[in-house]
Amino acid sequence: MADQRPVGFSRGLRLAGAAVHLYTASGSVLALLIVIAAMAGRTSTALWLGLATLFIDGTDGMLARRFRVKETIPWFDGARLDDIVDYLTYVFAPVVLLWTTDRLPSGSAGWVIAALPLLTSSFQFCRVDAKTSDHFFLGFPSYWNIVAFYVIVLGLSPTTTALIFVVCSILVFVPVRYVYPSRTEAFQVPTLVLTAIWLVTYALLVAELPHPNRFVLAVSLGYVVYYVALSGYLTAIGARRRRAQSGQGVQRG
Repeated sequence: MADQRPVGFSRGLRLAGAAVHLYTASGSVLALLIVIAAMAGRTSTALWLGLATLFIDGTDGMLARRFRVKETIPWFDGARLDDIVDYLTYVFAPVVLLWTTDRLPSGSAGWVIAALPLLTSSFQFCRVDAKTSDHFFLGFPSYWNIVAFYVIVLGLSPTTTALIFVVCSILVFVPVRYVYPSRTEAFQVPTLVLTAIWLVTYALLVAELPHPNRFVLAVSLGYVVYYVALSGYLTAIGARRRRAQSGQGVQRG
């Protein structure tokens, strides 16, 4: 077996790498706190904790690259840790939140609808191509925390929520390439700026519950439209480029 001990790295850098992994893992604790808050009927608290998980998930990758965790701690799979935490914070905890706030249909239909994100996201998180080599998410990227946020902020009915669950679950299997805000290179600067603005609107909307400001809500939803439109545009451009390259390859052959 090859020696996987890091060579040539200071103890400080190795400790920094371990701290980054601990930072990522803290999201799992926040997921538990979201579930506890949801079961206690503290919806706003659950959403604030959800915002914290978004911040951690948006920054831990940058920190991991900065402190070269793959090199300093080569025996630890940070990507697997990230997937575990993301499943808890982006999928499991949000479904619990919607269940405890009666946003899902009652009876057996509710159980079926609640199971959809859990099952489809289990599939997606196990796909080796869920994140493409050029840094896109392939298929709906299990943003069930965002779905739960808007269901609560907009006060959507269980029927509407169920419809959204069905549509998003189907989109998991549709090969649209969704923007990875912190890594997709195309339009990265405006995307990061708008993502930061969206995070601010998230906080403002939670602070204003149960009567969110309509202008802030419009700005927040505008970002969602931008994100979906950009993802669709880049998917189409990428498909066209790949067809052109394939055609050139056939001609050379």
